[in-house]
Amino acid sequence: MGHTLDLLKLPAGWRTRFAPAPTGFLHLGHVVNAIYVWGMARAHDGRVVLRVEDHDQSRCRPEYERALLDDLDWLGFAPDEGPTDEYRAGANALRQSDNGWRYAAAITALELRGLVYTCQCSRGDIARVVGDRPNEEMRYPGTCRAAALAPDASLQRRVRLGDDPERFFDLLRGPQEQHPAAQCGDLLVRDRLGQWTYQFAVTVDDLDQRIDLVIRGEDLLASTGRQRALARLLGRRRPLHVMHHPLVRHADGAKLSKSAGDTGVRELRAQGDTAEAVIGRAAHAVGLQPTPAPCAAADVARFFA
Repeated sequence: MGHTLDLLKLPAGWRTRFAPAPTGFLHLGHVVNAIYVWGMARAHDGRVVLRVEDHDQSRCRPEYERALLDDLDWLGFAPDEGPTDEYRAGANALRQSDNGWRYAAAITALELRGLVYTCQCSRGDIARVVGDRPNEEMRYPGTCRAAALAPDASLQRRVRLGDDPERFFDLLRGPQEQHPAAQCGDLLVRDRLGQWTYQFAVTVDDLDQRIDLVIRGEDLLASTGRQRALARLLGRRRPLHVMHHPLVRHADGAKLSKSAGDTGVRELRAQGDTAEAVIGRAAHAVGLQPTPAPCAAADVARFFA
């Protein structure tokens, strides 16, 4: 792993991020992500930025944010940037809901280049054109691309993506090639409620916060190509490297879910588990160690040395 990082020529003091969404309580899957994020950073002289991804204000709750920060403290994962008392009080720009002006500025820059258009298509509208297959992403067919709708016709906005393939290297999965135009079509960056989308917000955040390495679950691998394309349109020149790690899954292969209350850190704490036991269990669940032996947050670097 260290040799691979050397080949990528990450800069001194390179930056990664832990970016939970406060839509539920932390579960073992989040602990796995923390192990990879802090483990890689501590083993290879990186820095960890804590970012709260609360762009979806219809689902995010302050109590979940307080709980996730508390659970992270309890586990022993301390970021290099945040949380401070000011961060907890809402004064730090590492919370997406505080960053609306940044997203507005980014979309304005794209609009001035003719790369943004108004879209009024619902999911049902898109499904009627391309079909709605369960568990498969629907590609936007470009219905509104040439319609020249007035800005007030809808709050939704899409960014025009080119047809070129995106090629990149994943630290765990090797060379990758994706075709965003075929996967998703033009990217939705603001939804019908006027909220910034995940794809747009995290791309702007990673650019603005000078993130060098994105470490996240394998379920988000398909997002990488489109985010790289969007970042380039936004003027990103700093190389962005990626690592997509295994997920904790149920016996039937389904990933853990906050909405289902799966294996919550809160519940494990309540039943008397130690932080070391929870981290050890998570590391074992994705094959980082052969048994669920306890492991402290301070020791996760050994998995990536």
